[in-house]
Amino acid sequence: MAESSFKSSLSLRTLFIFVVFYISNIVTVDGKSHTFGRVLNPIKLGLKQEKLGHFRVYWHDIVSGPNPTSIRVAGAPSTYKSKTGFGAVVMIDDPLTEGPELSSKLMGRAQGFYASAGVNEVAALMNMNFAFMVGKYNGSTISIMGRNKVLTEVREMSIVGGSGLFRFARGYVEARTKKLDYKTGDATVEYNIYVFHY
Repeated sequence: MAESSFKSSLSLRTLFIFVVFYISNIVTVDGKSHTFGRVLNPIKLGLKQEKLGHFRVYWHDIVSGPNPTSIRVAGAPSTYKSKTGFGAVVMIDDPLTEGPELSSKLMGRAQGFYASAGVNEVAALMNMNFAFMVGKYNGSTISIMGRNKVLTEVREMSIVGGSGLFRFARGYVEARTKKLDYKTGDATVEYNIYVFHY
């Protein structure tokens, strides 16, 4: 009985050691490693010193006229009865300019959507990429997501990522409405961007 118990205990220990060894080591099949993840050296990826940058652009949401850059694509039947437009979804490809006038230098485009997310207040979920088109940032993007309480003087939203020169971006933006035409719905918003990037 003692010998049987010893063999059983030895078999369990051997199985346990095998499982621990198997899990803790890289599994190889056909000479290739198969792992879910690994630690990388940022320097080998070309990532050097992280820096904090500040950019300012003006976002032009054009709803009216023959060439709108902001188009409503969805809404519930109750959206049309809602005092806040709750449920409306709007796709955008808005110009980002250097100055507050639409005629000033085009710096990029804000592409994405916003959705009316407030039942009792005018608040939008913003999800957009600022795609830059000038200088060394041409082709780079900053991804922004957050709550925009539209009628508040200053709104803050998160930078959740980026591409190109903004890989691994993080930070926040401050939005301030500079012009809002209640008749047409057109708006100009100043965005101050505070972004950590490499």
